[in-house]
Amino acid sequence: MQTTANILVGLVAALHAYILVLEMFLWEKKPGRGLSGFDAPMAKATAPLAANQGLYNGFLSAGLVWGLIADDPTGFRVQVFFLACVLVAGLYGGITANRRILFAQALPGALALAAVLVAG
Repeated sequence: MQTTANILVGLVAALHAYILVLEMFLWEKKPGRGLSGFDAPMAKATAPLAANQGLYNGFLSAGLVWGLIADDPTGFRVQVFFLACVLVAGLYGGITANRRILFAQALPGALALAAVLVAG
């Protein structure tokens, strides 16, 4: 079960690294605009906000990687903390911004958190 948990945590970390790239560097280009659904003027106007969100996603990714490489009990605790952050952010985003976030962020975070807790 530990291997499954580590794979899920790694996938969630990779997802948030990808979101960082989309929000910080590709927001005004086709991939970022496809994510947001914004036209070019709105993407340009919201790019600083998206970059800020992207930076936070990068912190989530970095924290999850830290949790994967740190020895236990620190690694376990760090994974639980950052996965809980992912879950809360996904729930909040799904409720306030777009329901897709529940499936794209909250669900993977919840599955990884459950796996970490079961393996722990």
